[in-house]
Amino acid sequence: QIVTGIFLTMHYKPDANLAFASVEYIMREVPFGWLIRYMHSTGASAFFIVVYLHMYRALLYGSHRGPRELVWIFGVLVYLGLMAEAFFGYLLPWGQLSYWGAQVIVNFFTTIPLIGPDIALWIRGDYVVSDATLNRFFAFHVIAVPLVLLALVGAHLVALRETGSNNPDGIEIKKTLDANGRPLDGIPFHPYYTVKDLFGVVVFLIVFAIIVFFTPELGGYFLEYNNFVPADSLKTPEHIAPLWYFAPFYSMLRAVPPLFTSQLPGVVVMGAAVLILFPLPWLDRSPVKSIRYKGAHYKTWLALFVVSFLVLGYLGTVPTSHWGQFGAWLGGAERATVVARILTVIYFLFFLLMPWYSAIDRTRPEPARVTS
Repeated sequence: QIVTGIFLTMHYKPDANLAFASVEYIMREVPFGWLIRYMHSTGASAFFIVVYLHMYRALLYGSHRGPRELVWIFGVLVYLGLMAEAFFGYLLPWGQLSYWGAQVIVNFFTTIPLIGPDIALWIRGDYVVSDATLNRFFAFHVIAVPLVLLALVGAHLVALRETGSNNPDGIEIKKTLDANGRPLDGIPFHPYYTVKDLFGVVVFLIVFAIIVFFTPELGGYFLEYNNFVPADSLKTPEHIAPLWYFAPFYSMLRAVPPLFTSQLPGVVVMGAAVLILFPLPWLDRSPVKSIRYKGAHYKTWLALFVVSFLVLGYLGTVPTSHWGQFGAWLGGAERATVVARILTVIYFLFFLLMPWYSAIDRTRPEPARVTS
């Protein structure tokens, strides 16, 4: 992302009158510009896929539990930084969905009582999304947020270095040491993990190359078709939706009914859905870490959580008028909205009820040492 971003910056013009044309120039005139642009856009989605899988693995094997609370906290901060980086970069192509997506998201801040309009004005730099907004977002995307992300990733790695990596058994290998003070179940990083990681990297690059060369838009999920149309402040698109990695939270926003025409309740729910990740290490009261030894309660709630997150993600990418085939199958948008509200409740109950169901769960005893 850094390398492709540098090459894109060489030709991109952060000007409302030139931004869209400069992207077209990169795609059509710059040697291999199309490849660089598609690698950057596909890389953004690939980044979030890997991050979501990484967080899911943490929930499976208890990587968020002590003594790795600080690792988890820094990891969630990195996730928030990536969301900010993606949001600021989303406006830069200056397409229809980029423009109106930024307009909608920035307007969320106006729902904050008293200070909301001033915050939105500060973010935009104008009363509407304009050239001033584009310049600010460009500075945030290229300089400010990447510097913060580098610091957070460094802190994340330092915290991980202090505690050591988790394992699928959820066992602390530092508790069983040999005569030299080294973990009995520890293995050298090379060649074991270099070979293992090399295999994963090769598989990732193969899939990445297939998407970049054959379907960079991926049906409109990685690059929306309407974003190939120049931004028009006088023509609102029929359907405005964020990219897929923001869709679950956007679906929660739409599912919450307004309060006196204000979207504040939905914005609060959307923000809480992200912030609730922070106290997770202290919510899990299970005597074991790994799902290998946890009982039916945790497994059931984790499955419900994953399904609700995925379905909310789908509902967030389709129009509210019918909410895609899912809404048609339910018999209309009203029932689909009810389903979205139920799934939102399930999402939050996974966290809020965790102290209860993790404590009463029938677990199996952990082995003294790593089993595999």
